[in-house]
Amino acid sequence: MCGIFGIVQADDVEANDALPILAADGLIALQHRGTESVGLVGSDGVDRQHLEIIKGHGLVRDLCVEENLNKLNGSRIIIGHNRYSTAGRKRPAINCVQPFVVYTAIGTVAIAHNGELVDAKKKRKEVAKALHQGVGLSTDTDSELIAQMVAKAIALNYKCRNDENWGDISKELAVTMSAINMSYSLLVMTYDRLYAIRDPYGNRPLCVGSIYDPAQSSTTPVAYCAASESCALPGTAKLDKEVEPGEMVEISGEGIRSVFQKDNYRLMFEFSQPQMKPQTPQASCIFEYVYFARNDSIMEGQQIQTVRQKCGKILAIEAHVDADIVSNVPDSSTAAAIGYAAQSGVPYEPCFHRNSYVGRSFIQPSNVMRQSVIHKKFGVLRKNVEGQRIVLIDDSIVRGNTMKILVKMLLNAGAKEVGGSMKFLFASINTCLLLFFSFLCSSANRICTCEVSLFYGDKHTHYRRISG
Repeated sequence: MCGIFGIVQADDVEANDALPILAADGLIALQHRGTESVGLVGSDGVDRQHLEIIKGHGLVRDLCVEENLNKLNGSRIIIGHNRYSTAGRKRPAINCVQPFVVYTAIGTVAIAHNGELVDAKKKRKEVAKALHQGVGLSTDTDSELIAQMVAKAIALNYKCRNDENWGDISKELAVTMSAINMSYSLLVMTYDRLYAIRDPYGNRPLCVGSIYDPAQSSTTPVAYCAASESCALPGTAKLDKEVEPGEMVEISGEGIRSVFQKDNYRLMFEFSQPQMKPQTPQASCIFEYVYFARNDSIMEGQQIQTVRQKCGKILAIEAHVDADIVSNVPDSSTAAAIGYAAQSGVPYEPCFHRNSYVGRSFIQPSNVMRQSVIHKKFGVLRKNVEGQRIVLIDDSIVRGNTMKILVKMLLNAGAKEVGGSMKFLFASINTCLLLFFSFLCSSANRICTCEVSLFYGDKHTHYRRISG
């Protein structure tokens, strides 16, 4: 899981210092998707060889200070990336920070990637073999792998290029798309345009929108943007569409247009005859709905908060239990707990205070760091839990770090035991089946529901059914 954001200034608008600020604001809105590092790359729309790059470890607010943003002044296109590392964990150096920049036959290209390639090891060997004079990849991330594959496609098609449309690499990107397996949502930037691409399964979200300046015109956009989630669009922006699974959208100063769609499986190019996989089923990641995405984001036409609340209502129908209060592990499961309470008639009562200055534990890169974050992040509201029989709802369980600690905290604070146990329910289905294509989570506990119950000393563990 990462956050990607891109913005392109409209042709009839003069370059100014607003674009870097809007790009930084977009990444701040996507901070929940990755906190390890941040990067921004800008183009002036003229120089094919030079891109302005700022990168660093930490949060957006740490990197996007005035001194750094000033380096992007004059840019007409900017892409940015918040990183939660999946691949590349062994080398947390600055060269793993995205966007990746590659120097190609047609100029400099920058790529921001959200997702996880399932065949990265095989592709890495192929790309390393193709690189000349023993020069290899500089990182072990699959995102750099994609960047090098794009560069290779550009080199193969170099003689067929149209000099009048030098920044157009849609054919080369389509070839690359046909050669890699999920999951990916990509932003690819040349000197004069931006491409937003989503894998044929639609596993990772991506949307595009138009930005307006009400002081100038409510009908003519001043810029266009692409983002992992609609929550990253500025307040004066309109969500134009979600990028469809298998679709490639081109964004330039002239506007937004779709240049490749999922149905176009047979790509007729002179230099290659790639074959996309026909009838690819959509496979959206359930974690986007129950955990990753922000409540105010729109995905597949639905507001995330509404979906989570419906999950809670379904959970109440499937697993109603006698209790005094319904509570949850804040924040992503709050809507599900409220939905459960509304459906079951059991009152909702918060049991934890969440320290907003501590980040998400799930996206910390090591188990030691995750455990540390949990203790610092939550405090028990003792007066709310003393003597209470509690239904505790969380969005999901992957490693089991959070729930085991929080159950002990509630019991130590005086929560009443029922049958020697707490009751806790999960608003998603069992995640043992979910983690292969969405993101790398090698530390996930591959255990069944009964084993989860024994792990926590609980008799009432329940996941929402798939049919729900």
